[in-house]
Amino acid sequence: MNNLYKHSRKNKANLANQPSDSAKNALSSSIEQNEAFFRQLLKNDDMVVYRHFENQNDATVKCCAIFVDGMINQEIINENIIGPVTRTLLPKMGLLPLEVLQTQVIMAHNIQKTADLDKIIEALNSGNTILFLDGTAEALIISSQGWKSRAITEPETEKSQRGPKEGFTESLMVNLSLLRRKLNASHQTKFKFKVLGSRVHTKACICYLEELVNPAILAELESRLEKVQLDAILGTNYVVEFIKDAPFSPFKTIGNTERPDVVAGKLLEGRIALLLDGSPVALTLPYIFIEYFQSNDDYFINFFYATISRLIRIASFIFTISVPAIYLALTNFHPEILPTPLLLSISSARQGIAFPTIIELLLLGFAFEIIREAGNRMPTTIGQALSIVGALILGQAAVEARIVSAPMVIVTGLTAVTGLMIPSLGGVIIILRFVFAILATFIGFYGYIFGVIGLLIHLFEIRSFGVPYMTPLNTLNLQEIKDTAVRAPWWYMEKRPRFIGVMNRIRQSPKKF
Repeated sequence: MNNLYKHSRKNKANLANQPSDSAKNALSSSIEQNEAFFRQLLKNDDMVVYRHFENQNDATVKCCAIFVDGMINQEIINENIIGPVTRTLLPKMGLLPLEVLQTQVIMAHNIQKTADLDKIIEALNSGNTILFLDGTAEALIISSQGWKSRAITEPETEKSQRGPKEGFTESLMVNLSLLRRKLNASHQTKFKFKVLGSRVHTKACICYLEELVNPAILAELESRLEKVQLDAILGTNYVVEFIKDAPFSPFKTIGNTERPDVVAGKLLEGRIALLLDGSPVALTLPYIFIEYFQSNDDYFINFFYATISRLIRIASFIFTISVPAIYLALTNFHPEILPTPLLLSISSARQGIAFPTIIELLLLGFAFEIIREAGNRMPTTIGQALSIVGALILGQAAVEARIVSAPMVIVTGLTAVTGLMIPSLGGVIIILRFVFAILATFIGFYGYIFGVIGLLIHLFEIRSFGVPYMTPLNTLNLQEIKDTAVRAPWWYMEKRPRFIGVMNRIRQSPKKF
């Protein structure tokens, strides 16, 4: 941290020796001087193109277009900028005002006139074209973006059986268009742009519904974003680590998704979404614990099946973090609880095992995580085969070599499979499983119970932008639990959740039978 601080002070000292902002932002009326200035400013950057041209009817109208090759649409530059300026018969009035080019000659959907060097550099790096006119100390920023982007496809990590098959891409404007199309009936949809990063400027967009959003939460988000002073924001997790509540907690307090339909549903509940240019992941907030167990498919299938699926996910989470600790407690401290045949079977399976039970658990857990991580890093087809074959071969070989016992292989396998049902809780599950197992190793069931109590205390202490993390467990209001562990039918969910502090809670008129 001290080195980072010293480095920051050194950068500030270097900036102090550079020309002042007013000097840097002052453009010349000569295109030769402007070109020389930009060539010096952007030296050693061979992607920047400088294109000189003039009007064929008036040689005094000289222009210079600057753009970055590979980030522009060549057709726009050739047909909408250079072509009209060179061919248009201009009035004989000496030096042509820049406004005539902006309003009568150049054909582009967005043109801005500016003398601000910072805006010009930012626009140039965003794929726009900068046009200088000889005799004018200003420039035109002409929209001409045309870089290649990934096609709209379904997110690999959020597959849907019956829902939409489209996901966000790395283009911010494409993502906003997908989101706006989902909310096309609402004139209250608001998109507020911000620029993050002190050295590399990344465009961000805050999305919300004006009638539903809590102004206090919106103001808090903007305040936290203003405090982000990192030199570059290359992904959403850069922002999350700065603005999240409980930064040292393994639980996330800001949601993330790659699906436009999920973001639209969150906005309709009064939440806020944050999207970054260059990232296909949208952040949603506030985020509460029960959202870990909700899936986008829950809203496209029958509410009975959706409720069963959610309850299975919750049970799987409890199972995957608890079973290893309970097994250790039963075998080491409380064997009298087990039926005699089962106890004898476990004892016979452990004959000849050199390691204690906790070491068995740690070895198998570590081996499984290695196989899982290797499968994720390998190509899809090879990774799947590696995960299955590796687990079978290693498990069988370890049992035959009397390194681990067969019951421990069963316990580890079941807990690993149930943990995969909630991929967003993967890191949390590993930590809790290890902590509970250690506690159970020392004091048995009491250690496991103490671990659960500590976990609940931690969860009830967390806030997400002022919203209690364990909401709605702290209320007995039936309306508040209709879309939590159970998914009530749509015709029964008349109001939006109260926990966000949404301004307009009426989702639909009460149904009369």
